[in-house]
Amino acid sequence: MLRLRARALAVLLGASVGSLVRSASAQEPAPVEPKKGPVPPKVKTSVDPTYPSAKKGSGEKAVVRVELTLDATGKVTSTKVLESGGDAFDAAALEAAPKLEFEPATIDGKPVPAKIAWRFTFEEAAPTVTPPTTVEPTKAAVGTLSGTVLTPADEPLPGAKVVAKNKKDQKSVEATTDAEGRFSFKDLPVGTWSVHVESTGFKAFDVDEEVAGNTLTKVTYRPKLEGDAVEIDVKGERPPREVTKHSLSAAEINKIPGSGGDAIKAIQNLPGVARPPGLAAFLIVRGSAPQETNYFVEGTLVPIIFHFGGLNAVIPTELIERIDFYPGNFGPEFGRVTGGILDVGLRSPKKDGYHGLLQFDLIDGRTLLEGPIDKKTRFAVAARRSWVDVWLGPVLRSLGTGVSTAPVYYDGQAILERDLDEKNTARLAFFGSNDRLAVTLNSPSSSDPALGGDITTTTGFWRLQGRVESRLSAGIRWTNMISYGQDLIEFNLGDFLFKLNSHPLAFRSDFSAKIGKDATVIVGTDVLWSSYDVTVRAPPPPIPGEAPGPFFGRPLREISGSGALYRPAAYAMLDLRPTKRLQFLPGVRLDYTRDTKEWSVNPRVVARFAIANEFPKTVLKAGVGLFAQPPLPQQSIAPFGTTGLQNSRALQYAFGLEQDFTRQINLKTEVFYKDTTRLISQTLSESTTASGVTYGNRGDGRTYGLEVLLRYNPDDKFFGWIAYTLSRAERRNTRDEPLALYAFDQTHILTILGSYKLGKGWQVGARFRYVTGRPYTPNVGGVVDFDAGSYSPVPQFPLNQARLPSFNQLDIRIDKEWKFTSWTLSAYLDVQNVYNRANPEGVSYNFNYTQSNVVSGIPILPSLGLRGEL
Repeated sequence: MLRLRARALAVLLGASVGSLVRSASAQEPAPVEPKKGPVPPKVKTSVDPTYPSAKKGSGEKAVVRVELTLDATGKVTSTKVLESGGDAFDAAALEAAPKLEFEPATIDGKPVPAKIAWRFTFEEAAPTVTPPTTVEPTKAAVGTLSGTVLTPADEPLPGAKVVAKNKKDQKSVEATTDAEGRFSFKDLPVGTWSVHVESTGFKAFDVDEEVAGNTLTKVTYRPKLEGDAVEIDVKGERPPREVTKHSLSAAEINKIPGSGGDAIKAIQNLPGVARPPGLAAFLIVRGSAPQETNYFVEGTLVPIIFHFGGLNAVIPTELIERIDFYPGNFGPEFGRVTGGILDVGLRSPKKDGYHGLLQFDLIDGRTLLEGPIDKKTRFAVAARRSWVDVWLGPVLRSLGTGVSTAPVYYDGQAILERDLDEKNTARLAFFGSNDRLAVTLNSPSSSDPALGGDITTTTGFWRLQGRVESRLSAGIRWTNMISYGQDLIEFNLGDFLFKLNSHPLAFRSDFSAKIGKDATVIVGTDVLWSSYDVTVRAPPPPIPGEAPGPFFGRPLREISGSGALYRPAAYAMLDLRPTKRLQFLPGVRLDYTRDTKEWSVNPRVVARFAIANEFPKTVLKAGVGLFAQPPLPQQSIAPFGTTGLQNSRALQYAFGLEQDFTRQINLKTEVFYKDTTRLISQTLSESTTASGVTYGNRGDGRTYGLEVLLRYNPDDKFFGWIAYTLSRAERRNTRDEPLALYAFDQTHILTILGSYKLGKGWQVGARFRYVTGRPYTPNVGGVVDFDAGSYSPVPQFPLNQARLPSFNQLDIRIDKEWKFTSWTLSAYLDVQNVYNRANPEGVSYNFNYTQSNVVSGIPILPSLGLRGEL
């Protein structure tokens, strides 16, 4: 049946953090007026590095980024390579770096030590040629280019370096933005100018601008954060609004062992995310059921986020700009679930030229092409297909397994983006996915003859999304999104059938405005409408804990239905910062569910308090909120479900601490508690309802635990972390029953991972995971079902009193990269389950349920791949 699946980049500028990034031959910024607060160091003596003698004659170019540690006098006291250009160039850069001299960084006029990044550019000088004598031309018409550089949150970005180069004669001019982020170039010759913008902590970028005679050309630039950071929980263009915040850089995402370079799979290595059953393609968040977590792409609900087996996500990493992952206590812009939220943001296509990517490994092959169409328009198209059916299908058929088509998946994306003007950007995006599997059973099951014939399954969706982002002023932003698409799920097993065809239409509008120096208001709407057409041919679903008996002995029921869902919502939030240390975020969400005719008001509040606002930072955080989840459509809509149901409710609490130990090492801890009521349970009613079951809001439950993340942030050689979750999830079907372990409870979840750069393009990493086994209800025996001619299991009560053995696994990854003049080639080997542990995934029984065996999961799984990138 239809599943209703469900941004803020916080840049903390420390008092001693600034970065002057330049090329070896570039001019330095003009001095700016002194100002209060933190002021970065200013260069006094510049040094050009010496081109390595060993590289002379090669014509090789290189860039080396170096971290400089400055004392309170501005003297360079130590250096470290941040981004290598090769051994010879690194040595030349480290030799030149101590010769640089700076005016010291200051805070309120007082000199302080600082760390900055410096970039050396190496390019072998061409032979000197005496230019011919020319006649000075008549002075051409000139114009003015001026503008403003803003952060992604539309805050002025002072101290940014702006360089404009004439594309005709290659002459350049340079400026540094003032306290309001402004710059201006006067008397520029008419023509095309290449503008380069860079600033500490932001990604440098280049753009072409046309200068007309006797004309003022005004522009606005918004550089993105450096390092392709992918924020989890809180990321994007707003300040933190939730309790938990995790972030992973692109370097980490691409090199995490066992994740295959998949950004969304990398989430599974963070606290609060449990391990799903083998080959399951969903997330288990803080002990919640899979359907209690919603998946979004740019605010559009999608039914799945992983392909079959959880091998890869349906959106490739290459197109992802951000990931907002909320394990709980999320803001009022999201709702309709009581578990977690995952929202994937698509990045803008590149506009600095055409780029491409081609990658193949044993799992899939993918391609990407992007670039500009004109000055204001750019595009990106990508496609991917799995190869598992190519090599696994013939193997399975040769073994007589009955598999006629091994699993295969496809996905595709297309983005067309245009700057309507300097304040408005429009985007049209298409994304979709399709997974298929076909199996022919050679003979029916001996214990259940009904389970015979062909098995076919198809899961797919597509969305067409339009989005307009309007930056009305420095403090006002309005984003509108509308999407339409299709969800298709079809499953056939012999005479059993499930088919869903739905067409969701969604609209989301988010408006934020500063209403004072320390206050921002956020309001919005979130509307979902979806038609559906469903056919089900199957016995009534079993009641948890009861013996269902073989399908052969149970009557089939065929039910069909069509209609539409309508679930509008509105929300509001205040972001209050009464002091420099305190951030307070009260909010409320109002939902309406037409199928249950219920209004739901859900207030939420989050607070963050900085005990130490300077490094090493110490931050306390807390949140409490009310969350509601409508029944699944098959539970509340006739003829499938029961009318008169109510929304499930959850009251969530969280309290945590963030602590810096060093610039590289920090700790995040959080205690959480969730009290869930009005959970939907079912009872058999074969004679009174078409579906054979009746649903009611009779259940409740609770989940509580502790999450810890000890992390070593990426440096030039290493990154890694230790993530640990201690939790317990309990539920019951009626209040007359005692609370019992929930099927998705996992007491201990431990992940230890790290990756190290060996040099010369080599990098190695490893990941170890330990997870407590899942609860399950064992069968104590079987009874003869004379109608079916087979045994039916007798489950043990109370439910879920047994556990599978624990899971543990070691994964490794080896990468090698070759850099060429205009492209990069990389190879990687990603091996999961290195020591081939037979990890338990379930329990199987003999024909009369007197003997059982643990079913093992995937054995050692290597993946070897090649990737070429322009």
